[in-house]
Amino acid sequence: MISTIYEERKGDYLISTDRSLLDLDVIHRYLSQESYWAKGIARDQVARMIEHSSLVFGLYYQNRQIGFARVMTDTVRFAYLADVFVLPEFQGKGLGKWLVEFIVSLPEVQVKKFLLATRDAHSLYAKYGFEPLNQPEKFMRKLGK
Repeated sequence: MISTIYEERKGDYLISTDRSLLDLDVIHRYLSQESYWAKGIARDQVARMIEHSSLVFGLYYQNRQIGFARVMTDTVRFAYLADVFVLPEFQGKGLGKWLVEFIVSLPEVQVKKFLLATRDAHSLYAKYGFEPLNQPEKFMRKLGK
């Protein structure tokens, strides 16, 4: 876990890595009910994911959590971006772009390999330097429960 707290404000909006600000109910509700990648996930599993992530990002509007993302990183060679979302009623305002831009600017993610997986947001992430794997045959995965 990275203890440095990073924050950026734009008017009534705030991005913060302060874990004490996170609203686990909002995060769990979105991931378990609205996301395609974590549908049905248990609340205690979301809490563990947050606890063991290197960096967590809350996106807030007037102190209400409206978005989230997390990064696992060794701060030198590898980072993985996961669980990026903005609540539907706040989408279309450039907030997801701002969140990703903020994340990729941090020193802890200036690593050799920064990975993510997405079903439908390739064009968003491409704006921040992400590209398809040029040798996907080198990558392997192990699926769990």
